[in-house]
Amino acid sequence: MYIQKKSIPMIIILSLVTCGIYYLFWLYQTTTEVNNTVGDTSESAGMELVLILVTCGIYSLYWYYKYCKKLVRLCEQVGAPQTDNSLVCLILAVFGFSIVSGAIMQSQINMLADGMVRP
Repeated sequence: MYIQKKSIPMIIILSLVTCGIYYLFWLYQTTTEVNNTVGDTSESAGMELVLILVTCGIYSLYWYYKYCKKLVRLCEQVGAPQTDNSLVCLILAVFGFSIVSGAIMQSQINMLADGMVRP
């Protein structure tokens, strides 16, 4: 697997301290890791980040939904318990709690990266 375990509190702290710049880096890195792990090389992490910036964050709502769905697909591939958090993450992001959506996603990524699930 290409995904890496990351500390959720550290992501939140660094995102707050850097006024969201680290969070954009996290989005880019997560996009790259999930796409590589799922085997979807048709989407560029750079383009996803550009779309988020150009639309002033509106595209990020779609990003949360799409990448939560990709995490569900990844769980299916490795035989992990599936939790579809896409709607929860989307609703949280709509109401301004994007950092919580990111924490939920990273929690699922950490579970997969921990080796709790073997393919």
